[in-house]
Amino acid sequence: MSMIDTPANLKLNARLEPYIAIIGPLAMILAILLFMGAVEPARYFRASNLNLILLDAALYMPMAMGMTFVITQRGIDLSIGSIAALSAIIMAFLIKQYGFSVYVAIPVAIALGALMGLVNGLVITRFNVPDLIGTLAMDLVYRGLALVLAKGLVLARFPEFLTDMGRGQIPGFVPIPVLIGIATMIAGYFMLTRTYFGRYTIAIGSNPEAAELTGVSVKRHKVYAYVLCGACAALAGVMLTGKLNAIQATSAPYFNLHVIAAVVVGGTSLFGGRASMLGSFAGVLLLSMMINALVTLRIEFFWQSVASGVVIVSSVALYAWIQKKDRDGAGGLLAGLSTPEGYKMLRFSAAIIGLLIALLAIGALLAENPAPSG
Repeated sequence: MSMIDTPANLKLNARLEPYIAIIGPLAMILAILLFMGAVEPARYFRASNLNLILLDAALYMPMAMGMTFVITQRGIDLSIGSIAALSAIIMAFLIKQYGFSVYVAIPVAIALGALMGLVNGLVITRFNVPDLIGTLAMDLVYRGLALVLAKGLVLARFPEFLTDMGRGQIPGFVPIPVLIGIATMIAGYFMLTRTYFGRYTIAIGSNPEAAELTGVSVKRHKVYAYVLCGACAALAGVMLTGKLNAIQATSAPYFNLHVIAAVVVGGTSLFGGRASMLGSFAGVLLLSMMINALVTLRIEFFWQSVASGVVIVSSVALYAWIQKKDRDGAGGLLAGLSTPEGYKMLRFSAAIIGLLIALLAIGALLAENPAPSG
């Protein structure tokens, strides 16, 4: 028996394994904090900027919760941005043109989001359309409906209750949207770890055929996941409307990519069967902190795309390796790190963190010395 296989180490592995997913995003968060502490501590760590980071992250938390269930079942939902926009547009019309109370319009918007998620699930399960193609097509449908309904209008100036959901703050406490976002993540954690729905979700992602043989209705539970994701997207659309105090049909164009990136960075496997709600929370926070750091350093928008791509590729590579260690019976991540391949992966992870810091530094230098025009 090797040193890593001693009973004490095996027991430690079992205790730490559920939290392995958040190690990657936490390491990157720490790298960003250290870098910004060295180059822009006054601007980055002031209370108003930290508040902006939290507000930005809160907007994506509900969608990250729903997307975690979808991806865990080996699915994908590319329509959440359009669902958010269409739900918010209908809510805005109900309030502005038809005089509905905000207390009625918001639940209607969330119910419509769930209905659109139901349509997504039925398209995928009843017509056997691949998740990627089905949700991409429905994204076009929902966005088109939003454009048809809005006709280029920007609907603005909503009741205080709605704006509080997007940017309100309890005096001396955290912003209200942050409370909403954290509440959805806690609810998602409970569903994932304490309910049959969460267990079936992981079982379906691990092996759909085996789950079907044990009596789990795979298609029905896939539909449930898309319904949940649609409702969460609509909630995000409501929060976005409150944050901007306005909404238009072209809103939320990149929500899907941002949310999928956050969930994958947090350790939920695109290959299914591995999920971490804590990791999704850390992934959302990481991306918001990274984008805010780039803005604080006055770096061009295009560098934000470069940094986001580096983080996504490195995270997928890391968690694909983790899953391979599980399949090979290496005893989990901690046991796998003791192998030569594990040391190679550690060096790769360190290199990625270094590359992220280098991108921040290069972008900052270019921002201070812009290229001459003309």
